[in-house]
Amino acid sequence: MSEAGAERAATAAAKGSTAEESTAEEPTTEESTTGDATAEDATAAESATGDTTTGKSTTGKSATGDATPKKSGARDGVRTGAAPDCAGSTRTPRRRQARGEARMAQLLAAAADVFRTQGYTAASTNAIAREAGVSPGTLYQFFPNKEAIAVELGDRLLHRWQETYGEAITLSHSELALDRLLDTVLDPLIAFNTENPAFCVLMHGGEVPGRITEKHDLVHDAMLTRVEALLAGYLPELPDAQIQRVGVMSFQLFKAGIDLIMTHEGEEREAYARELKAVMFRYLNPLLDEANRLSRTPDSA
Repeated sequence: MSEAGAERAATAAAKGSTAEESTAEEPTTEESTTGDATAEDATAAESATGDTTTGKSTTGKSATGDATPKKSGARDGVRTGAAPDCAGSTRTPRRRQARGEARMAQLLAAAADVFRTQGYTAASTNAIAREAGVSPGTLYQFFPNKEAIAVELGDRLLHRWQETYGEAITLSHSELALDRLLDTVLDPLIAFNTENPAFCVLMHGGEVPGRITEKHDLVHDAMLTRVEALLAGYLPELPDAQIQRVGVMSFQLFKAGIDLIMTHEGEEREAYARELKAVMFRYLNPLLDEANRLSRTPDSA
């Protein structure tokens, strides 16, 4: 044993401190385990993930059971220290996403103006880019063509339209007097159309993409169903078949009135809005009188 020890001492003296760390009895392994390792050894422990570090062999450390927890702890330490950077890095994509959404909104607003003034067929991506104050290349980063712009704009407008008529046409309004009912229902619907003139262009234009008209037809049917439900609550004595006819007629009167309102501006637009309400009142008021008469008749059921 003494001869082997002398041999080992001679080898250690020849190779220096680096050879000592490569043996199974490596002192830096114990130091790392107890937390007394030097800065140099701690750095080596952190980098000991299977790659050979400069001047240190990971073979001796992997053979020592005590070295493994330190490696795991070192890696966890690196991960914990990197967390703020990772969290910080997520702010950049969010900022980019916010800028992208703002740019898309800018392009859609410009498209709405172009569709309103030129119509869908005559509108072009170049005109939309020019209205938005950006290059065509910037526009194509968000939309491949004019149809894609129209579909996105149409989807957003339809969603807002659903929210608007959903709040305006509710059964709770059936308790109002007829003139108040018409104000409550028609005012927000008229305001939406006048504030979003591109809505009429996209929903009723002859050359708009089929996807828009299909979605509009679904929304149209849902809106008509709500109108019929409101009328049934307002005129409960009338038979269902008559309620359906009154609902369709009222809806068509509203659409015709909106077309007239949209072709005028200022005071004339307001005057046509009043005319629409007057027409609706004169149409529905006799039906209300009939419903009241039926309600007083004992055998009305």
